[in-house]
Amino acid sequence: VQLQASGGGLVQTGGSLRLSCVASGGTSNPQAMAWFRQAPGKEREFVAVIRRRGDRPYYADSVKGRFTISRDNAKNTVSLQMINLKPEDTAVYYCPANLNSIILSSIYAPRNYNYWGQGTQVTVSS
Repeated sequence: VQLQASGGGLVQTGGSLRLSCVASGGTSNPQAMAWFRQAPGKEREFVAVIRRRGDRPYYADSVKGRFTISRDNAKNTVSLQMINLKPEDTAVYYCPANLNSIILSSIYAPRNYNYWGQGTQVTVSS
């Protein structure tokens, strides 16, 4: 499975961006599709995850109420709508996937996702 993220860019504090990620090859529509991010000098951290059915998404506390994850199984895509962006949201954003379901306690660890693509840079200026 190949994953290609896009939509990053430079925005001012309070601005919005919409990231998209297309999955191709292998088995379409992985069970779990997520977004992680990694800021310079920091570990990769969980942002959000969504199941194939599209229900019950989970979010990191730091993005709740500002970010919305969604997916379109017909297009093999997962999106991340980000509003009210803050400088601390600056990072490279990745969209990993797992062909199988991931139990709730395991969604936060990068090692539990089989496939990773290139990230997309999001920079929020103050």
